[in-house]
Amino acid sequence: MAKKLYVGGLPYSTTDTELKDAFAQAGAVVSAVVIVDKMSGRSKGFGFVEMSSDEEAQKAIGMMNGKDFGGRTLTVNEARPMEERPRRDFRGGNGGGNDRGGYGGGRDSGRSW
Repeated sequence: MAKKLYVGGLPYSTTDTELKDAFAQAGAVVSAVVIVDKMSGRSKGFGFVEMSSDEEAQKAIGMMNGKDFGGRTLTVNEARPMEERPRRDFRGGNGGGNDRGGYGGGRDSGRSW
């Protein structure tokens, strides 16, 4: 059964193909993906590699964890299921904004209503 690995500390220029090629030294790579920011399209510096067996996954962890990769030190371990997180609400909610309202009436408006 395939085993998914978390790979952290990737150089921001790493591509999916480079990640797959690096882990192919340990065995058959089912998939390799570098996670990118949805807004900017830039790498977040981590990704996931799926190895074809548990044995190959353990070999990949042993070979790659702590290894220098493009000038950065990799962190490789078994991927954990994503935790449920509260959804962010970007519509303003309870912060920011200036509460100035519409028509004058402020301290410096020069009017006394």
